[in-house]
Amino acid sequence: MRTELASEPGDADRPNEDFAGVGLPASGQGGSLVVLDGVTPPRTGTGCLHSVPWFTARLGGALTELTVSLPDVPLVEALSRAIARTAGTHASTCDLSHPRTPQATVVVARWNPDTVEYLVLSDSALLLESPDGAVTPVLDDRLALLPRSALATDATADATLRNKEGGFFTAAADPSVARLAVTGTLPRREVRALAALTDGATRWVERFGEGDWTDCFHLVRKEGPQALVDRVRTLERAESPVTFPGRGKRHDDATVVYVEF
Repeated sequence: MRTELASEPGDADRPNEDFAGVGLPASGQGGSLVVLDGVTPPRTGTGCLHSVPWFTARLGGALTELTVSLPDVPLVEALSRAIARTAGTHASTCDLSHPRTPQATVVVARWNPDTVEYLVLSDSALLLESPDGAVTPVLDDRLALLPRSALATDATADATLRNKEGGFFTAAADPSVARLAVTGTLPRREVRALAALTDGATRWVERFGEGDWTDCFHLVRKEGPQALVDRVRTLERAESPVTFPGRGKRHDDATVVYVEF
């Protein structure tokens, strides 16, 4: 088995809000990967005493442990338990009902000799490669389908759309959000390799149009996760804010995890 990981902050002066982990049980029977993209909070606050990296480290750590130690628990239930466990660590000190309480996108994949399970919540991506080389993206496209006019930066719009029906969902403090994730299970024989990417890395496809998902996957397999991150950074530095106004952060945290069976 080959596993490779790259994770880089968008700004060297700010902590990386992404989380990435690979769990490989001592039994050697299967494993899991977890990738989170922490949601950068507004300057107006979150109702929480803790930072986004604090949150993603705890949620990601809990989810990695649960997916490995409880292999028979479905991924939806594992995510629900991880959210509840994380919320319990700061419910007494923080307002977890605040719409911008620390939260994250989620990608989880777990494999054993027979199956590959997956879960995707919000706008990170999972790419699955079959033995014949076909690449299938697993995406939660609810955020992408919202009209750009609805994605205003003011708190009112955010409270209306975030973790609300008709909007989009992230892992925050409500365990029930796990049931809204995109999930599936495939026979292990149908998956040769997989890659999980936060949206800082998917920019290569979705923002800059340098290739499709198959091209992206082949780049990661051939040159490694860091090569994709490096290419995104080069494209970001070349992008003109005048030419592309309102496109969000110029540099975003970028994480790529690659697993080849």
